[in-house]
Amino acid sequence: MIEQFPLHTKKENHMYDITDKVKSAISKSKVEKGWCFIFSPHTTAGITINENADPDVIHDFLLGMDKAYPDRAEFKHGEGNSAAHLKTSALGGGETLIIESGKPILGQWQGVYFCEFDGPRDRTFYVRVYKE
Repeated sequence: MIEQFPLHTKKENHMYDITDKVKSAISKSKVEKGWCFIFSPHTTAGITINENADPDVIHDFLLGMDKAYPDRAEFKHGEGNSAAHLKTSALGGGETLIIESGKPILGQWQGVYFCEFDGPRDRTFYVRVYKE
């Protein structure tokens, strides 16, 4: 089963907690044991699993990405968003979760995030659920 989710991002360099939407797709699938793949089809927005208890983690994550992949005058890409492409390639476009007893296995502090590096934009992400 595949579920498509629209997402309107409000700004550049922001993380959106999509954990509840992923859980909803798993629940809707009625799969008790298997796995799911969360995918972003965008070259300037990725998916990650990270801490969702302390909002400072998001701040620090985004600050670290900006420091690791700063915008540079030497970039040639005409849209001016080369740093966003680099961040997305480093992060990745998807994540995989194990499903057990109809729920994703996540650590106590973990959540699933859609990471926008080039907003605001109208985005889409997908959750594909597989039965074992």
